[in-house]
Amino acid sequence: MRSGDAEQAIAACVEALAQHPSDPNILCLAGRALIALRRLDEARTYIEKARSSHSQFALGHETYGDLMLVEGGPEEAIKSYQTAAELDPQLPAIEAKIKRARELISQGQTPAPGRRKEMASAGEMARAEQLEKNGEPEKAEAIYRSILRRDPDHVEAMRLLAATATTHKQYRDAEVFLLQAVSRAPDYGRAWLDLIAAQLAQDKFPEAITSARRLVELVPDRADSYITLGNAQARADLGEEAIASYQAALDIAPTHPGAFAGLGQLLKTVGRQEEAVAAYRQNIDANPSIAEPYWSLANMKTFRFTDDEMANMEGLLAKDQLNDLGQVQLCNALGLGYERLRDYDSAFRYFERCNIRRRQSEAYDPVENEVYTDALIEVFSEQFLAEASGHGSANDAPIFIVGLPRSGSTLLEQILASHSQVEGTHELSDLSGVVRSIPRKNPPKDRFPGNLPGMKQEAWARIAGNYLQRTEKYRGGSPRFIDKNPNNFVYAGLLQLILPNARIINARRHPLDSCFGSYKQLFANGQPFSYDLTEIGEYYLQYQRLMDHWHTVMPGRVLDVEYENVVADLETQVRRILDYCGLPFEEACLNFHQTDRAVRTASSEQVRTPLYASSVDLWRNYEAHLGELVEVLSPLLADRE
Repeated sequence: MRSGDAEQAIAACVEALAQHPSDPNILCLAGRALIALRRLDEARTYIEKARSSHSQFALGHETYGDLMLVEGGPEEAIKSYQTAAELDPQLPAIEAKIKRARELISQGQTPAPGRRKEMASAGEMARAEQLEKNGEPEKAEAIYRSILRRDPDHVEAMRLLAATATTHKQYRDAEVFLLQAVSRAPDYGRAWLDLIAAQLAQDKFPEAITSARRLVELVPDRADSYITLGNAQARADLGEEAIASYQAALDIAPTHPGAFAGLGQLLKTVGRQEEAVAAYRQNIDANPSIAEPYWSLANMKTFRFTDDEMANMEGLLAKDQLNDLGQVQLCNALGLGYERLRDYDSAFRYFERCNIRRRQSEAYDPVENEVYTDALIEVFSEQFLAEASGHGSANDAPIFIVGLPRSGSTLLEQILASHSQVEGTHELSDLSGVVRSIPRKNPPKDRFPGNLPGMKQEAWARIAGNYLQRTEKYRGGSPRFIDKNPNNFVYAGLLQLILPNARIINARRHPLDSCFGSYKQLFANGQPFSYDLTEIGEYYLQYQRLMDHWHTVMPGRVLDVEYENVVADLETQVRRILDYCGLPFEEACLNFHQTDRAVRTASSEQVRTPLYASSVDLWRNYEAHLGELVEVLSPLLADRE
C-alpha cells in the first residue's frame, strides 16, 4: 500500500485471508486497498466484517470512517473516528482525519442522497472480470462504461477500460482513460504503470519518461520504478540515462533479474560488450534458476559459453521446472552454444526442440499469408501504379532496407549509417502503423491493400506526410535516414505511390542461409513463420514471388543486394549502394565496424567487427537436417546451381 500498488495489496490480502479469514488487520488492510481502488462496496464487506467480529478493534472503526469520508458521509465518518480514538488514543493522524471531516461539513459536503447505491457493485466488477477471462472484452467494456456513467470517479473502472482498449491496440484511447485515472488518483502506481505502457506503445517517449519519473517520485524505494524509467529511456535512445536507471534499481534490489536484463541489453546495444557479459553473468549468479540471461548471452553472436555454463544450462533444463518461455530460451541458447562448439547435430536438436514448443504459442496461417500476397499482386498491378503515380511526396530522405530477417540488413544499415549524410534509426514500425490508419471503405473486408483503389489523388501525399511526421522523432538532422524494418518489403508498391523518391534496398542471402538463420533465431516477438522449416520455406517463396512482382511492375525501383557479394567484394557493393542512393562515396562506409552507434538487432556485435566469410553457406553444416526445407525451396535452389 505504501508503494502505491493497491492491486497487489488486495491480492496479497485475499491470499492471506484464505488461511486467516477473521484477522482484523488483514480485513482492514483489504478494505483500505479497495478504497484506494474505488471499489467501495467490496471494501465495505471487509471492513464491516472486521468491525462486527472485533468490535473493540480501533483500526476497524478508523477504516470504516475512511470509507464514509470517501462515500460522502463526513458526519458518520466523525462518529467512527471518535470511537476509534476512544478505543486507542495513540492512533496516529486520527485528529487530522476528524478535522478534515469537519471541514467538509463546513463546506456543505454532506452525504449525497442515494450515493451509496450509485457505487459500482462488487458483482458488476466480478462479472466484467469473468467476461474478460471468457474472451468477451466488449461486454466487459460495456459494464465499465456503465459504472463510469454512474460514478465518473471510479478509478479502477477507468483503468480496466483502458486495459480493454489496449487489448484492441487502441493505445490512444487507453492513454486518455489512464490520464483521467491518475488525475483523480495521483498516487495510484498501477495506473501510472499502465499509462507508461500505453505511451510507449505509441512511441510517445518524452511523455512516457515524464510519467515514469512521476512513478519514481511516487515509489522511490522500489526497483521496478527505476526499471520502468530505464525502459522508457532505452526506447528513447537515452542509453546512458537508461543504464543509470537500471543501476539505481540494482542499488535497491541487488538481485533483481529485470534490472540485470535491462542493463545487459543496453550495454550490448551501445557497444559495451564486456560489461554486458558481466551483467548477464551477475544475473545468473544472483538468479541461477532463470533462463533469460543465458539466452541473452547466446544472442551476443561473438560470445562463447564455458563448459561449466553449458553444463549448468543442461542441468537447469533437465530439472523441468521452467515455464514454456524459459524452456524455449534455454533450448535456443544451448543450440547456439553447441553451434559455436561445431557440434551441429546437438545444436539442431536443441533448435528443433525450441521451435516445436514456440510454434505452439504462435498464431500464423501460411494460407492466409499466400492470400495476402495474392491481394498485393492483384491490387498493385502495372496499370494501377501508372494511374495512381505522380501524387505522392517528393521527399527523398527515407532509405528503406527490406527483406527477410537474418539476411544482412543490419550490415547494410551499418554501412549506410557510416555515411556523413545518413543516420541509422532502428527497425521502425511506423510504416505499418500508417497503413493501419488508412481508412477502410467497408471494414473488415477492405483492409490493406483492398482499401487503396479509388482513393483520391491527394491521399497519397497525406499518407506520406503522416509517415514523415511519425518518424521525425527518430532523426537528428541528417538529410537522409534509414528505416530498417525487413517486413516493409510488402509495402514497396505503396512506397512507389507515397514516396517515389525514397530508396528501397532489398537485403538478400542464399535462401537456405536466410531461412535457417531465422529458424535458429528466437525472436522476442514477431516473425511467427520462423519456427517451422516447411512454413519458413513457404514464406520465403511468397517473399520472392512478391519481390519478383515489384521488379516487374516497377523496374529499377528496388535494389537487390546479395550478402555473399558484399562479403566477397565490399568496396564494389558499397559504391553500388551509394550510387543507387544518390550519395557520394565515403571511406567511412568501408570501415563501418568503427562507427559508434547503438544497434539493437541480434547482429549488434557482428557489425562492430570487420567482414568475415564464416556465415556464408552456414546451412551446409546442418544439411542432413534440412531435407524438408530444401524440398520446399527447390524451385529457387535450382536457379543457384
